[in-house]
Amino acid sequence: MKYLKLSFFICFFTTIFINAQTKEITLESIWNGSFRTERMDVLHSMANGQQYSVLNFDRQSRTTTIDIYDYKTLKKVKTLVNSSLLDAIPYFTDYTFSADENKVILATKETAIFRRSTLGNYYVYNVKDESLTLIAENKIQEPTFSPDGNKVAFAKDNNLYVKDLQSGETTQITFDGKKNAIINGITDWVYEEEFAFVRAFEWNAESNKIAFIRFDEANVPEFSMDVYGKELYQTQQVFKYPKAGEANSTVSLHIYNLSTNETKEVKVDKAYNDFYIPRIKWTNDSDVLSAHYMNRHQNELDLWMIHAKTNTANLVLAEKDTAYIDITDNLTFLKDNSFIWTSEKDGFNHIYHYDKNGKLINQITKGNWEVTNYYGYDKNTNRIFYQSVENGSINRDVYSIKLNGRNKTRLTKSEGTNKASFSADFSYFINTFSSASTPPEYTLNSAASGNLIKSIKDNDVLSQKLSNYKTSKKEFSTIHVNGNDLNMWMIKPADFDESKQYPLFMTQYSGPGSQSVSNSWNSANDYWYQHLAQQGYIVVCVDGRGTGLKGATFKKVTQNELGKYEVEDQIAAAKQLGERPYIDASRIGIWGWSYGGFMSSNCLFKGNDVFKMAIAVAPVSSWRFYDTIYTERYMTTPQENASGYDNNSPINHVNKLKGDFLLVHGSGDDNVHLQNTMRLAEALIQADKQFDWAVYPDKNHSIYGGNTRLHLYKKMTNFINDKLGDKIEKQKENEVKEIKIKG
Repeated sequence: MKYLKLSFFICFFTTIFINAQTKEITLESIWNGSFRTERMDVLHSMANGQQYSVLNFDRQSRTTTIDIYDYKTLKKVKTLVNSSLLDAIPYFTDYTFSADENKVILATKETAIFRRSTLGNYYVYNVKDESLTLIAENKIQEPTFSPDGNKVAFAKDNNLYVKDLQSGETTQITFDGKKNAIINGITDWVYEEEFAFVRAFEWNAESNKIAFIRFDEANVPEFSMDVYGKELYQTQQVFKYPKAGEANSTVSLHIYNLSTNETKEVKVDKAYNDFYIPRIKWTNDSDVLSAHYMNRHQNELDLWMIHAKTNTANLVLAEKDTAYIDITDNLTFLKDNSFIWTSEKDGFNHIYHYDKNGKLINQITKGNWEVTNYYGYDKNTNRIFYQSVENGSINRDVYSIKLNGRNKTRLTKSEGTNKASFSADFSYFINTFSSASTPPEYTLNSAASGNLIKSIKDNDVLSQKLSNYKTSKKEFSTIHVNGNDLNMWMIKPADFDESKQYPLFMTQYSGPGSQSVSNSWNSANDYWYQHLAQQGYIVVCVDGRGTGLKGATFKKVTQNELGKYEVEDQIAAAKQLGERPYIDASRIGIWGWSYGGFMSSNCLFKGNDVFKMAIAVAPVSSWRFYDTIYTERYMTTPQENASGYDNNSPINHVNKLKGDFLLVHGSGDDNVHLQNTMRLAEALIQADKQFDWAVYPDKNHSIYGGNTRLHLYKKMTNFINDKLGDKIEKQKENEVKEIKIKG
């Protein structure tokens, strides 16, 4: 009797669960924020190591606060700043503490320039007396406290300034800044995009010197984009953009002395023909500055120690690679000015310890796996904290290890993606965990053991909400292609029937060092793939050769031939998947954005016997049109490697098009210029190849704003349904007929 009751309840709840999962994910629900995740914004560990701060935004009142929380109790201790109490600031969007945390820079009215750069009005809030000081009347860039908290350096109109917060005086320290000519202390377009930083100035420890990089853009060719706007006549955005093989900015390194009001240019004892300075950082010695110098091919990286008093420089570390060297922010100076460094020199990215003169002390981490993030060094316990893929290349875990390379400890326990934010004294860390089946969870953990102390925030509400939708599991596996086991995920329709055949839609990015197959929570595109699975598609993603986190050899095989091996892998994977009985090999499509659009175009053209359709959004159609730093890192220059540029560019393979092609671009794309799509379209037209295309007015590389994203995804979905989905509708009609007959 008990068994019958138990069976009844299992059936009852199973029925409820199945019936509950009836809602379908719509394109509108994806883009209206229905599946937004809860998160912790602008998390900062307070200097005492016992508290942390978070930026909170009240949507109803449209006010912001900086709230302080206790690590042990997770309870809010106090509100440090509340915009509703500040007459000059309705709300702020970011904040930065001074080193002693007695002052805070509040960001307001920020407007984007390019991907990472912004202009804004910034105020200094004094925590002790609750006063508010506007740093500059006009909009400025990158305001940064001096270590003593008494000054703020910032950039305006391509020049550098220092505001003394005690006297209120502002001193201009460079005078030759000029738009599209000279930039002081702020990176040019290509440095910002490819070396991923904007602020090119740094305070020394004693707050009496500022090192900065000067960019002379005079010889860099200009690029212009029409901005259509809403007026009768369009305007133009004109900026310096060095395309592959063209002139870069001439860079120089300078040190300004606040005591003498003098600026000296730094000279290093090496004759560089054409070079980059991708990083500068002061050591713990306030008179010693470190600087990365890199050759134009980016396969040689030198670390210099510059002595400000004598204006001399010592080369302490020189790395070379047969392909290229990635730039990171992992350089960390210890108390004795020995330093932590990461390198791929043994074939995998690992952590090294050098003395202050560049002599190797020891390699700290070792193994056929990659260190993916370096969190810092705790001098009290002599431990280093880092993130790696040792537990499988699609997962991330947080580890600690002694400086001597011993006593390695895995601090995170759950399989998926773990990211840590450590307290200032390295006693705690807030772990952000997610997986393909678990939305982000924020927990407080012990840095000593990794043990869970308390849960801070989860997304259980989102999980409960999604339980009402018809969703499919993301299945991870590998596929053996061209001699390699490639990481892959697959999403099948929820009502998948192995006896039926389904169209296959492939997604990928495929760029050097990237990863699309990871055990982490959904992006907006993942919800789109669920939507497509609900329509009857199987969606697959494969990370081919050239992608990251599987060692340097796997990643750098594409050197000098971007678009060759990656395309071969996608075509071969599609062929292999098409042999599976439940996949209709006559209906295989592929799509991608940016590098992924370059790839999907090539796949359709070169794999015209495999792919029936492709969508390319903001694609590179020839690497001759893209910037120096990114392109030459992998291809050298067009002058040196013309065949590498041309043999695998989609623009040169348009005559092979047989399937259906949708080409999309934003006219305001400062990154991958509309030129790529216009030239590809012209080549297709002259080859007498029919195709579909759309240009989104004034939209940048991300193609968003207002109704734009929804419109784009509707267009792409309709295209997929039109080109791949014809049999799906017939199959559904037949199923309905069968049900009626049986009824």
